[in-house]
Amino acid sequence: MTITATPMALPAVLLIEPAAFTDSRGFFLETYQRHKYTEAGLNRSFVQDNHSRSRKNVLRGLHYQLKHPQGKLVYTVSGEIFDVAVDIRRGSPTFGQWTGARLSDANHRQLFIPEGFAHGFMVLSESADVVYKCTEFYAHGDEYGIYWGDETIAIDWPEEQPILSEKDRELPAISAIAEDCLPVYQLY
Repeated sequence: MTITATPMALPAVLLIEPAAFTDSRGFFLETYQRHKYTEAGLNRSFVQDNHSRSRKNVLRGLHYQLKHPQGKLVYTVSGEIFDVAVDIRRGSPTFGQWTGARLSDANHRQLFIPEGFAHGFMVLSESADVVYKCTEFYAHGDEYGIYWGDETIAIDWPEEQPILSEKDRELPAISAIAEDCLPVYQLY
């Protein structure tokens, strides 16, 4: 397993490449083993697993929880996605910056998105099954989000006309979000 900071100067967001053992039958890999992840510096307790299935060009996000912030370990069990993290922590030296990675069932990559970051992904294959482990439980009523096409963040999405939920279509730009509705920068 290798863990590296993602490009675009967001060192808190980690790209993880688990060791996959492949032979003529297929492959085997550990998607998570607490001891190994802790030894590698990713010392988080995960309390909830989520699984979503989406079709091509669906974009989910950019979402976050404020009072119950979630760190997320994201991977794809089938298909391919473009996974994105945006630093939305007030006072952060990288506020408003983003990073992204292609995660697929072929490359087995995972992306760790820490608390205080908005998260979203776009499906690149015909469909994709995405699993993510969360460090905090989902809290109804603590749902926030940022418009996927916010020009000040300028994410380089692979598709310019994604399929969005009504809720995601109506999300505000980061500049329209009140400061008290954004997380505060903390060192991890």
